[in-house]
Amino acid sequence: MTWITDRRTLLRNSALWAAALPAFPAASEAPQVASSSRRNTTALFDVKEFGASGIKSDDARPAIQKAIDECAGAGGGIVYLPPGEYTSGTIFLRSHVRFHLEAGATLFASTNPADFNAKPVESKASLFFGENLENVTLEGRGTVNGQSDYEWRDDDINDPFVKPAKDRMKAMGKSIRRSFPKGYPSRTVYPHLVWMGGSTDVRITGLSFIYAPSWTMAFHQCDRLALDGIYVHTKLNDAVWADGIDLDGCKDVCVANSTIVSADDCFAIFSGDFWGPPRACEDITITNCRLSSSSCAVKFTEGDVKGVHRVTISNCVITEDSSGFAFLSADGGIVSDILISNVVLNLRRFDWFWGQGGPMGMVLKNREEWGGKPMRHGAAFPGAIRNVVMRGLIIHAVGPGHLHGHPDSWIDGLTLENIKLFVSTDPSAPFDDTVDALSFSYAKNLKLRNFEIHWETPELETWRSALSFENVENLKIEGFEGRQAHAGRDTPAIVLKDVTNAVVRDSTPSEGTGAFLEVSGDSSEIVLFGNDFRKAATPYRLGEGAREEAVRSMNNIEPSA
Repeated sequence: MTWITDRRTLLRNSALWAAALPAFPAASEAPQVASSSRRNTTALFDVKEFGASGIKSDDARPAIQKAIDECAGAGGGIVYLPPGEYTSGTIFLRSHVRFHLEAGATLFASTNPADFNAKPVESKASLFFGENLENVTLEGRGTVNGQSDYEWRDDDINDPFVKPAKDRMKAMGKSIRRSFPKGYPSRTVYPHLVWMGGSTDVRITGLSFIYAPSWTMAFHQCDRLALDGIYVHTKLNDAVWADGIDLDGCKDVCVANSTIVSADDCFAIFSGDFWGPPRACEDITITNCRLSSSSCAVKFTEGDVKGVHRVTISNCVITEDSSGFAFLSADGGIVSDILISNVVLNLRRFDWFWGQGGPMGMVLKNREEWGGKPMRHGAAFPGAIRNVVMRGLIIHAVGPGHLHGHPDSWIDGLTLENIKLFVSTDPSAPFDDTVDALSFSYAKNLKLRNFEIHWETPELETWRSALSFENVENLKIEGFEGRQAHAGRDTPAIVLKDVTNAVVRDSTPSEGTGAFLEVSGDSSEIVLFGNDFRKAATPYRLGEGAREEAVRSMNNIEPSA
C-alpha cells in the first residue's frame, strides 16, 4: 500500500472517512492552496499561506480570520490549521466553512481580555464566535486551549446556591476559601471557547476543548446541532463557572460519544432571556458519553423561562461527580418529557462549595425564594416539572437525593424504575446532610418500581429512612427492597406523611428492618398488597396524627410471631 502523506489532499473529499483508501486522490493531485488572489471552492485555505507562523507567541488571529473570510467568499470550503501552536483572540466564523484543526495543532485563546468580542455583550465573548450562520463545522483531532487561571480566597459574594454550605462552614469555624477565576471581579471578560447563536446545521467533531475561562461551549437558539467524539476538560475543583456545554433555547441537538470533565455542570439546559427573547429548548439527545463534574452532570437550570421539553439521556457513565441530575426552576419554565436511562453514577464530594454527592435533585422556587425571601402573594409562577422518567440506573452516592416540588406547583408524573442506590458517606467531608436516602414532597402521580436502597459503611447517626414522602398524591411503590439506615433499629424504612392514595406492593424489607412503613399526618387510602414482611419487625405503624382507617393491608406475608 502506498501511504498518502498530504493531509490537505485527504481533506479535499468531505466523505473520505466513508471511502476506501485506494479511492483517495494521489498526493500529486492535491488542490492548490487558495490565497487572496485565488478563489477555488475545492481548495483548502491553509492558515500558514495567510501568514500564520505556528509559533505560540505570535498573533495568529489576522491570518486565521483572513483564511475564513476568503473561504466564505469562495462559497465555502475548508480552513486548515496544520500542526503547530497558534494564539488568537475572537475568530468570527462564517457560513459554509469547515474549520479543521489537524492532529498536533493547538489553538490557544489569548490571555488578553481586550482580544475578544466583549462589546456590546460581554457574556458573548468567545474564541470561536458565530451568529445567524448556517452549515458551520469545527473538526479535526487538534486541541483548543483556553488557558484559564484560578485563585483561591475567602468567599465574599452572595451566591444563593453556596450560602447554606457557607453558613454551615462559618458556624463550625471552618475556612470558606474557594476558587475564583483569576482577576474576578475586576476583570469581567472570561471568554467561552465557542459561542454560537441563531445558527443552523452546526457540527463539532473530534476536537479537544480544554481549560475554558467560562462556559466551554454556549449555544443560543441553534437548530440541528451535532457534537460527536469531542473531549471537554476543565480543572475539577478549581474551574468554577466553566461549564462543559450550555444549551439555551436550542432545538434538534445530539451530543454523542464524548467525554466531558467540568468543574461546573457538564450540561446546562435551559431557556434564558439574557441573550434575547426566550425560546423553548427542545428535542435534545445525549448518548454514549462519559461525564465528570464538581457540580451536576446534567442540570436543567433555574434560569428557565419558556421551558425544556423532550430530552433523552442514555448509555452514559458518570464518575467523579458531585450532584448527578438536577431539575431546577425559578423563572416559570416547564421541564417536561425527560427520559434518563441506562446510566451508571459514581458520586463523590469535592470542596465545601460544590455539591454534596447526592444522585438527583428537584427544586421549584421563584426568584424571591431563591434569594432566601418568602414568596409574595401574586408573585411569578415558579415553574413546573412534569413527566420525568429515570430507569436502569446504578448509583453510588455520598449524599441524599431531594425531589421537592412547590406548594403552588407539584411535581407531576415522575417515575423511577429499575434503580439500585448505594448510600455511603465521605469521612473527610466537613459535614454530611444525609437523613433519608431519597425524600419527596409536593408530588403527584409518583411511581417507584423495582427500586433497591443499600446503606454502606461507615454509618452516620443522622441517617434515618430509605424513602420519605410528604404531601404526595397518587403514589405507587412496586418491588421495593431495602430497610432503614441502621439494622435492627425501630426507624421506619419508608415514611408517608400527608400522603393520599398510595399503593405499596410486591416489596421486600431487607434483613434487619424495624418498621417497614410509618404513616402519619393527614394520610389516607394507603394500601399494602402482596408484600413479604417476614424480615420486618413491624409491617407498618401509625405515627402522629394518623387515623386507623388510613391503611388497608391485604394479602401480605406477615412476620412470624
